[in-house]
Amino acid sequence: MTTAKPAFDFSRLPDTAQGFNVTLMGPAGTGKTHSIGTLVDTGMEVFALFTESGVESLQGYYVDRGRPIPDNLHYHVVKAPDSSFEDMIAAATRINTQSLESLSKLMDPDRSKHNQFISILKALANFTDDRTGEVFGSVQAWPASRVLVVDGLTGLGRASMSMVVGGKPVRSQPDWGIAQDQVEKLLRKLCDDCRCSFVLLAHVERETDAVLGGVKIMVSTLGVKLAPKIPSMFSDVIYTVRQGDKWSWDTANSMADLKTRNLPIKADLPPNFAPIVAKWYARATASLPAPGLQAG
Repeated sequence: MTTAKPAFDFSRLPDTAQGFNVTLMGPAGTGKTHSIGTLVDTGMEVFALFTESGVESLQGYYVDRGRPIPDNLHYHVVKAPDSSFEDMIAAATRINTQSLESLSKLMDPDRSKHNQFISILKALANFTDDRTGEVFGSVQAWPASRVLVVDGLTGLGRASMSMVVGGKPVRSQPDWGIAQDQVEKLLRKLCDDCRCSFVLLAHVERETDAVLGGVKIMVSTLGVKLAPKIPSMFSDVIYTVRQGDKWSWDTANSMADLKTRNLPIKADLPPNFAPIVAKWYARATASLPAPGLQAG
């Protein structure tokens, strides 16, 4: 294994440096996970937490090019709750034989099995690399030169809802509210209370813009109330695009809920994290003396 050659001297970052927060949102197959390889190539230490399938795509960034997976890439997959066909048969039988009213009042006796969201929190509290077995401690203690990647928001929402209702087939309004609140609290924790950089991968849906009216492309998450709150947490919200065999990033699409601090407002941008890291690094080190010089 090799470590990606650093393009930046991250040892120069001030101890108080705060990382960048980026959301990549787009339909399936638009290169969100694959582009994480370009982040690893900058030399930052990248930790990918998978809440849904995706690790194969990130591995493919290297394997398909005949390159070894570098030492500055770490990943951990949070497994889905164990569910046997017998469990599914029992749930289907309840749906088939009980009224809607009784299903809405149902309390899943096996709800404790639906603990994926808790497993996500445990992984963040003490990240373990599935590939090497190395333990890296709490995300909250990481410096700005480390990057947490959560792939993705859909799995995070599904895990939160499952924690609340278990296998109950009918979800009430309070169920949705509790699950949304857990996802929002976690995202705000990672964006506001952790110094490390944070990248969130998300699918998209068309939602009504309650403020400006009309329909916009927003992140796909639990319910319509949470999606508009997410962009304000991040420095960059980027729309990922595939046209034929070409992949790109878009920060200018007026139909999508986007923002950018580290990229130009432009369509057809290269799907590459290097410009984001370069702009963030330049700002974080702007007040420091040039390398090799001492402050007078």
